[in-house]
Amino acid sequence: MTIDPWLLSILVCPVTRTPLRHDAAADELVSEAAGLAFPICDGVPVLLVEAARPL
Repeated sequence: MTIDPWLLSILVCPVTRTPLRHDAAADELVSEAAGLAFPICDGVPVLLVEAARPL
């Protein structure tokens, strides 16, 4: 699934407040700075630290 470029441009990591990168293959938003990958469930980014997986 692709994420709207406008939405991606305004989303930031909840931990570091840095931009997120979309990993289309894994359908996740990746925060390199925090070392976390946040899932996208049914097209909705889940930006909860508890839901993220470590990189």
